[in-house]
Amino acid sequence: MKTYSAKPSEVERKWLLIDAEDVVLGRLAVIIATMLRGKHKTTYTPHIDCGDHVVVINAEKVKLTGRKLTDKRFYWHTGYPGGIKDRTMAELLEGKTPELVIEKAVQRMVPKGPMGRAQLKKLRVYAGPAHPHEAQQPETLDVAALNPKNKRSV
Repeated sequence: MKTYSAKPSEVERKWLLIDAEDVVLGRLAVIIATMLRGKHKTTYTPHIDCGDHVVVINAEKVKLTGRKLTDKRFYWHTGYPGGIKDRTMAELLEGKTPELVIEKAVQRMVPKGPMGRAQLKKLRVYAGPAHPHEAQQPETLDVAALNPKNKRSV
């Protein structure tokens, strides 16, 4: 048997729609990263971008376990002396960009470098239930039904 190695022209990309309502953030990010990388396919090749396009809706309704809402902090630096800033996870989810929480969780799970950046371009996250990708006819993936631990009601 020969080992199959996919070529970029042979890769078939699908569109997947994931509803993040009441789904645990870390478990959701793992599934999204797997789909973006293409590791769920039998034709997966490590040096070729084999992943699918992923559309995530209801990002503002994602759940976290433990005390992560109050204790987990996001840091960034403005570039000026003494310019380190931070926000809690709750402030981000209630703020104007709740999509950032899912984007950053997935970003930290894909490889760093040109391939990871190309894979992240296929991720589209929206805070509410509406999205502009109906023309691509995305298949719905029910993450909450994959495992009972994926859904958090409290």
